[in-house]
Amino acid sequence: MVKTRVGIIFGGNSKEHDVSLMSASNVIEAMDNEKYDLETIGIDKEGNWFIYKGATSKIKDGTWIKDKDNLVEEFSIFHDDVINSIDVFFPVLHGPNGEDGTVQGLLRLLRKPFVGCDVLASALGMDKVLCKKIFRDAGLPQGDFLAVDTYDWDQSPNEILDEIQREIGYPCFVKPANMGSSVGISKAHDKKELVEGIKEAFIYDRKIIVEANVDCREVECAVLGNDDPQASVLGEIVPSKEFYDYQSKYMDGEKSLLIIPAELSDEITEQIRTYAVEAYKAIGGRGLSRVDFFVEKTTGEVFINEINTMPGFTNISMYPKLWESSGLSYHDLIVKLIDLALE
Repeated sequence: MVKTRVGIIFGGNSKEHDVSLMSASNVIEAMDNEKYDLETIGIDKEGNWFIYKGATSKIKDGTWIKDKDNLVEEFSIFHDDVINSIDVFFPVLHGPNGEDGTVQGLLRLLRKPFVGCDVLASALGMDKVLCKKIFRDAGLPQGDFLAVDTYDWDQSPNEILDEIQREIGYPCFVKPANMGSSVGISKAHDKKELVEGIKEAFIYDRKIIVEANVDCREVECAVLGNDDPQASVLGEIVPSKEFYDYQSKYMDGEKSLLIIPAELSDEITEQIRTYAVEAYKAIGGRGLSRVDFFVEKTTGEVFINEINTMPGFTNISMYPKLWESSGLSYHDLIVKLIDLALE
């Protein structure tokens, strides 16, 4: 049997670099060696590309970049024999310069199939402000929000603060528009915390979003497919802290609970699964995405939060766990994603 040669791209020039290392190492370990030959391409934190021939364990702990004997530093992304031999790419990249359409555009120029959403869907999924506008046009319910860019903030911070306090109120969430894994997110309970949160979010992006707080349960749905996408069972997150920040996701281990399947009524469950597929189609999703929702605690009202076009693939990540509970193992999920890319 002729094996399919898969190029795993990991790392990346984003604050989610370390999450990518965890995700990619899990994907590599789950690959069927009888079915696939692997090439691994690493991107360091400065954005430099390398062909990496070393151990997967060094990808996981971040020491791959020091493994000089197994690094190919000088190569042409368009003309190298290793790159040209790859049948399909799996860009296990999170955040800007990886999940936002940039690498997807490069792979389009290479005329190579790749796992996940195409250029436009990836770019829209990364930008929380534009995505919310797409969801609004698609008729999907969501909470109130305001977008702020650095220029307007520098010109008239007091007017923006007044507008946020008037239109959004406290508590509220402040987020970089283009970032994932809860990097740069804060919850503001008063004006002082709001200012601090805005300054923190601007470290990561020139555009931020301020969202109204919802007294809610956090529920997620995994979507898989191309023209006929399917929704998984639902999962609920019970964060270890006041909200599901970076530490709750990746540092607190067992303290944050993932409840699968989520304990919701059949009506709300089907509503969320329907909304998840509608959101996926609204941005032109392909391959995979995870769609996140809020369920208001007292009324049961559903609000869409955001879509993640390359969700985490670590051993604790919700996306593979949801499909596992839906009857698709981690191993079979990888096979399905590669088949969808080739399709």
